[in-house]
Amino acid sequence: MKCVFATSRWGNIDNVYPEIRKILPKEAEVLPDLKTLEGIENRKDLREVEAIFSTWGMFRLTEEQIKEYFPSLKAIFYAAGTVKYFAEPFLKCGVKVFSAWMANSVPVAEVTFSEIVLALKGFFQREVRRPEDWDNSDPEMGYPGCYKSNVGIIGAGSIGKMVISRLKTLDVNIKVFDAFLSKEQIEELGCEKVSLEELFSTCDVISNHLANVPATVGMIDKNCFDRMKKYATFINTGRGAQIVEADMIKAMEDCPTRTALLDVTDPCEPPVPGSKLYSLPNIRLTPHVAGSIGKEFQRLGQYMYEVYSLYKEGKETKYEVTLEMLPHMA
Repeated sequence: MKCVFATSRWGNIDNVYPEIRKILPKEAEVLPDLKTLEGIENRKDLREVEAIFSTWGMFRLTEEQIKEYFPSLKAIFYAAGTVKYFAEPFLKCGVKVFSAWMANSVPVAEVTFSEIVLALKGFFQREVRRPEDWDNSDPEMGYPGCYKSNVGIIGAGSIGKMVISRLKTLDVNIKVFDAFLSKEQIEELGCEKVSLEELFSTCDVISNHLANVPATVGMIDKNCFDRMKKYATFINTGRGAQIVEADMIKAMEDCPTRTALLDVTDPCEPPVPGSKLYSLPNIRLTPHVAGSIGKEFQRLGQYMYEVYSLYKEGKETKYEVTLEMLPHMA
């Protein structure tokens, strides 16, 4: 097959495909890289491209541009998560789109699971900075540990299921809110299906994994946060848009023993200067470290190379995105 590496953010290619860049030329004709659309009308060789390897920074093209510049294109192997910003015109032109969302789910699930365990132990509220802080007594049993505690998962998609799988190694009760899964489907995961209100009222740790779609925007608001238990922790490694940020901040102010661990924010990232997200001691803010970092980027490229290898042999593949899936994807 004739292939090309293409993205406007070129450093990502080097991070994601360092080994694949060495392997692919041995088994395919790899054309010169596409780093910009400037002068694309002069790249006649692109008309023969059958496969694009890309990642963050994939070019947005119209159906007309795709038909003109990539008439032979059969598949895009996208070594990153969401494809919503570019995929639709390609899909409408009959181009298959594969995404490494599952590979990017792995580190998010790992970080989330770690934070849940630490939150159940009160790790984020019991920092020692002075001798008098050296006190692990907990007369109210506010921090229950990992035995018979209630953990709430909001959204049992790919990441939510990975977190649930890891939680099954602990002696915890897992409660799930997911509008798209039936009671029976959630019970098959070994969990209990509950309402969003019950989840916030009864769980010691709550983790958000809702898909970022219009129906979920602002879903987690005052009605939820005000129900949080006195020592509960809210974790968001998903998307910020589902959270009414002001309501969350007020709930953390009203009850300083609650905790919020945020890897994403909304309406902007980073939050505006002076935001209470920076100053409230029971809110911990991190800059998207839950997603792939460091060598983890290479997992994304490896997933897409494996899919490519199956695709070119005409074998069954995973991680294909369809037009029907797009509206429901994160």
